[in-house]
Amino acid sequence: MGDDPTAPARQALALPLREPPRGAIWGPNVLQRSGLEVLRSFLEGRLPAPPVAALTGLRLSEVGLGMATAAMPASGWWQSGAGVFLAGTIAFVADLPLSAAVMTSAPTETLVTSSQLSVSFLRPATIASHAFVSRGRLIHSTRSLGLSEAMIEDGRGRLLGHATSRCVLVRGDRAAIPVPVPATATDPALPDPHLRAVEGDVLGQEFWDATPGIEVVRRIAAGSLRPPVTLLFDLRGEEAREGEFTMTMPPSHWLCNAFGTIYGGAIAFLGDVAMTLAVASTVPAGTAYSPLDMTVHFLRPVLPGDASARLVARGRVTHRGRTIAVTGCEITDAKGKLVAQASGSSLILPQRPWERPVNVGEEIAPDTG
Repeated sequence: MGDDPTAPARQALALPLREPPRGAIWGPNVLQRSGLEVLRSFLEGRLPAPPVAALTGLRLSEVGLGMATAAMPASGWWQSGAGVFLAGTIAFVADLPLSAAVMTSAPTETLVTSSQLSVSFLRPATIASHAFVSRGRLIHSTRSLGLSEAMIEDGRGRLLGHATSRCVLVRGDRAAIPVPVPATATDPALPDPHLRAVEGDVLGQEFWDATPGIEVVRRIAAGSLRPPVTLLFDLRGEEAREGEFTMTMPPSHWLCNAFGTIYGGAIAFLGDVAMTLAVASTVPAGTAYSPLDMTVHFLRPVLPGDASARLVARGRVTHRGRTIAVTGCEITDAKGKLVAQASGSSLILPQRPWERPVNVGEEIAPDTG
């Protein structure tokens, strides 16, 4: 990781999503069992880990009736150019136990899909977080809907965020669930992506003190600034203007959940990146900012495709006050169909260096706006 975002070695950087994926999906036969039975089978090793687990290390660690816990290592691959983790990382971790908690109530022949994810961000995460632990619990369920909530902590037990989710339970269509295929052979000596040596640009405070946000996001859009997380997810900036940013991500098989569709947490993360960089385009040099909350509405499932079929997230600042920015985002597939909508707000802190983490609970005051 270097300090020069225009280094000529840019072409040599690793892009794990362009490798053959690891992990496997479960297939339609799991519909023969209740949701709780399926999740317990996974924890007992009788069902394989999905590709998104191999990419990031995100895995279920505990399930019971009405509850589920997931954990993920705080890999350096999640770093932004400032060395902190984007708030969407917390949303990424939260989505799994939220859905799983609802799934524990599902009878046989039933699928569970997220329709909404909302997260309040309380503390930023860094490599020093060591790990993420998200504990989800079922709040209410009917035959067609389930509500759940989760607390997300770091490896030291500090609260990072609170999340809620609304899930839809539908009759499972076996024909619509992909049939598992044997995993593509890969070099067994090569670790899973999140365990490899971190690559990409993490820049020092002197860079942020001297560089306005609009210049930063223009470099990201041009591909001359590639933080580690953009390499992990093959994120590509497409357009940067003041108050707006467009980011794309391939719907890679690496991002599939156990049922063969793109993991909702990955879509939420993409939306957060676009909204965060839209805010970044409005701040002067030497200014830190931190997302306060975000809500994502998932409108249709996303199936994996090749690297050319990219998801497009268009983030836009809809309000910019002295200390609060409000953002919106539309996420479309390669055919231009709307797959998700997101909104959020961010706290802006003039003359606050990135090296000092932002604790939202200590910073926000009633008169901000």
